Amino acid sequence: MTASNQRPLLFLDVDGPLIPFGATPGPYPTYRAGSSPRADENPLLSRIDPRHGKRLMALKCELVWATSWMDDANDYIAPCLGLAQLAIVAWPDAPATEEQDERDGLHWKTRTLVASAGGRPFVWLDDEITDKDRAWVSAHHPGPALLHRVNPKSGLTQVDYRAVEEWLAQVCSPCSR
Repeated sequence: MTASNQRPLLFLDVDGPLIPFGATPGPYPTYRAGSSPRADENPLLSRIDPRHGKRLMALKCELVWATSWMDDANDYIAPCLGLAQLAIVAWPDAPATEEQDERDGLHWKTRTLVASAGGRPFVWLDDEITDKDRAWVSAHHPGPALLHRVNPKSGLTQVDYRAVEEWLAQVCSPCSR
């Protein structure tokens, strides 16, 4: 199977998209003590809406953690969402490149996500995506890509899911689950 006919990847950030910041705590379901294996260990986990798990699994793509949580995403976040263990993007230790990218206004994840995609179509859900990232991906990634900025105050919303679903439908009508 070539990169172009594989299911698209969905690179998923945690802080902002799944753990919203700045929003009132009322709209987010909270975990009762003991209801999640890790909820008592990190108070941020109570901000995660467990309904995201089913929504994410329903998308016609391969989910991949793209977060500085690294292995903790599978240990802490996945159980809150009812997700199985997901692949994790390995961030290189490249301080000189990261410093140059920062000076150029490029997100530190951008280069690595394009390399990790290996030419496959991909969605990147993050709260720090800019037009510089979109331009860089457009110039350096041979396949289609949707870089979708999520509002960190609200986290993922129906509008965000709809944008991803519409993009996936256009890009991957022959793709299978």
